[in-house]
Amino acid sequence: MSRKIDKTNPIWTKRDFAKAKPASELPPDILAAFPKTRGPQKTPKKVPVSLRLSPEVVKHFRASGPGWQARIDETLRKAMRHG
Repeated sequence: MSRKIDKTNPIWTKRDFAKAKPASELPPDILAAFPKTRGPQKTPKKVPVSLRLSPEVVKHFRASGPGWQARIDETLRKAMRHG
């Protein structure tokens, strides 16, 4: 299989990545071209954690589709109110 080389958009090397800057350091006129950039939350509402759950629990919630982690959060909140 041969790969076409796009000379207007070359493949980045490790050196290119090392020189790259975060979006927050780009000039305002360039940032304006990407209006949907989310940026950090003003007030984080959730805390990232690592949690071990039984395979059955994960399978059950994942089977319910996108948003399964939020549904686990809601289930735990209900348990707190009733516990």
